[in-house]
This record gives sequence, structure tokens and C-alpha cells, in this order.
Amino acid sequence: MEIKIQSIHFDATEKLQVFIEKKVTKLEKTFEDIQKVEVQCKVVKPATAQNKEVSLSVIVPGTTLFVEKTSDSFEESTDLCVDAMKVQLQKFKEKLRNR
Repeated sequence: MEIKIQSIHFDATEKLQVFIEKKVTKLEKTFEDIQKVEVQCKVVKPATAQNKEVSLSVIVPGTTLFVEKTSDSFEESTDLCVDAMKVQLQKFKEKLRNR
């Protein structure tokens, strides 16, 4: 699984990148055939609350799943994204089983 992290309008710290990689790696427990994960972190409107946006694109055989969440911190947004992506991956896995 390849993980690509992009930070838009700011420089991501090493600590944030390690946190994101650790969380995203856990998605493999839900679905083994993940080919690539693209994470985009961006600051929407500087100096306001709820301005840290994280979008997660997971490329699996046949499709790309996408989630985007906004909250007060990148860690919180990442957590929300990963949780929502787990749900999408489980639904996708069920569809594959039913074919």
C-alpha cells in the first residue's frame, strides 16, 4: 500500500505525517487490496475554528473511495476520515462478496 500525504497552504510537521501514516495503515485491516491512499491536508480559512480539512482517497481495484472531513485539528479530521473510510471499505467488501 502506497501512502501519499499532501499539505496545502502549510507545512506538515513530521509528527503529523507519522500520525496520518499510522492511522491510514490501519485501513488495511478492513480491506487488504488497497493499492494507494492519497491524503490531502489543508487549512481552509486561517484564524477561524473548524478550519482543518483532511480528504482521503483510497484506490482499490476497480474504484476510488473518497472521504472529506473538517474539524479543529488535523488529527481529529484524520480520525474522522479513517472511521468513515472503514465504513465505506466494509460496504465495498460486502458488494464484492455478493457478486
